[in-house]
Amino acid sequence: MRDFLTRTAQPHEFHEAGSSEGDALLAGAGVLEAALPVLIDGQEVHVGATVEGLARAWKVLARPTRSHYEFAVVGGGPAGLAAAVYGASDGLSTVVLEQDVPGGQASHTSIIENFFGFPEGVGGAELARLAGRQAERFGAELLILNGAAGSEFQAGETPLLRLSSGDEITADIVLASPGMDWRRLEVEGIEDLLGRGVYYGAGRSEAAQCEDNDVVVIGAGNSAGQAVMNLASAGARVTMIVRGAGLARSMSAYLVDRVSTHPGIEVRCETQVSALHGSADRLGAVTVTDSQGREERLSAQALFVCIGGQPRTGWATPLGVRTDPAGYILTGPDLLERGHRPEGWPRARDPLGLGTSVPGLFAAGDVRHGSTRRVAGAVGEGAMAVALAHRRFEELSGAVV
Repeated sequence: MRDFLTRTAQPHEFHEAGSSEGDALLAGAGVLEAALPVLIDGQEVHVGATVEGLARAWKVLARPTRSHYEFAVVGGGPAGLAAAVYGASDGLSTVVLEQDVPGGQASHTSIIENFFGFPEGVGGAELARLAGRQAERFGAELLILNGAAGSEFQAGETPLLRLSSGDEITADIVLASPGMDWRRLEVEGIEDLLGRGVYYGAGRSEAAQCEDNDVVVIGAGNSAGQAVMNLASAGARVTMIVRGAGLARSMSAYLVDRVSTHPGIEVRCETQVSALHGSADRLGAVTVTDSQGREERLSAQALFVCIGGQPRTGWATPLGVRTDPAGYILTGPDLLERGHRPEGWPRARDPLGLGTSVPGLFAAGDVRHGSTRRVAGAVGEGAMAVALAHRRFEELSGAVV
């Protein structure tokens, strides 16, 4: 709930259950024994609150306004939002299907410092909100918390998408940019501690709660680097656990320098978290194991897991979209087999640059095989997808491409 409110820029206060301030608020609202979490919004009191329930109460759970669109974007990360901006500004009826809030994994990042045009950096969630607002100004529909749940072909080559709301839409052209789900950490007992000291992602909403605490962050990419900097700046004592030999391979140089020189951050390379230890239903410590098999128990009131993700491609499987062994969508030249078009390819041309094995379905962003895993790269691919979509429209109209 805190994560949802933080990423949507909703001002709020948080009080721990059992604290004097929390009990006073619950008593004043007449819900002292109610199921937690409780969210008090003016005169409205939501008990046993969930993100989905709150979104319905606030009427942000949008449904499509039409049954057919020229351009449907699956995923509201940087690639999908960029495609929505350019598609809608080109006059295409455009819809974005997003199962979470806009921004993808970038929205979990406290600040993006190497994005073109923002010399002071920009928060990932802020960038997503601005891009979403821009797309809506051009007429795109953003369906928040209403992602693609399934798909099939209708009337030949027309994709039909099933939404989590139960609605169904068709589209002339589909862009797959659903991003990633956090890769899970395979350590016994982790599921029991989720939300009780263990978090996937950079945990922007949790940083303020970590002052003067011992915190462990697993990961070596830019998101992990920004997470440790954000946590250390909030007053936490941070240990960064890195499986590889160093940070330079997967983290930008400027961030490597900052992490390495910050007095509140200790980096442990060639090390993994091998066990979790809970106390009173909360994380209290972790055991780490180095490359020599030596174990050490570290105090940890919070553990943030930033180890990348797995592509969200299950919804596209019925359409016959080809992927690599890891599940990333193959596009353009990567679909060619020894220079030849893939078996069953129905067109007298090679697949377009971001085109998948299904004509009219493109892929962009982290879900695409060979993606650069950078926000600017995702934005560029989203814009490029719209240019390729126009070529597909020419093909559908019978023009030579």
